[in-house]
Amino acid sequence: QVQLVESGGGLVQAGGSLRLSCARSGRTGTIYAMGWFRQAPGLERVFVAAISWNGDSTYYADSVKGRFTISRDNAKNTVDLLMNNLKPEDTAVYYCAALSPGLPLTIAAVTHRDNYVFWGQGTQVTVSS
Repeated sequence: QVQLVESGGGLVQAGGSLRLSCARSGRTGTIYAMGWFRQAPGLERVFVAAISWNGDSTYYADSVKGRFTISRDNAKNTVDLLMNNLKPEDTAVYYCAALSPGLPLTIAAVTHRDNYVFWGQGTQVTVSS
């Protein structure tokens, strides 16, 4: 099994920044492509960003492109999401997840939440106006 634990959420004013981190533990033999999703109250969980197993490829939702940056450190088993210029509409619970190994790394694959096999518990991000 793989355990994912998110941290770094909190309350920030619009225009501010936060860095979320996802720490992976458990079965470490497989290096997964990783993604971040978010879920606002009453809405579905939606794709935010994803990164390939070696960090060479990154993917972003249009709503965060240019503001958010995903990165990873495989030596530390962490995946970070740096969020700049935050807006009130970014308020949500943010989840990190591990993509099912063996899937082709395409936009369709990384943006579909059903393709992720392990999920963290989430961290709350609240952006005040």
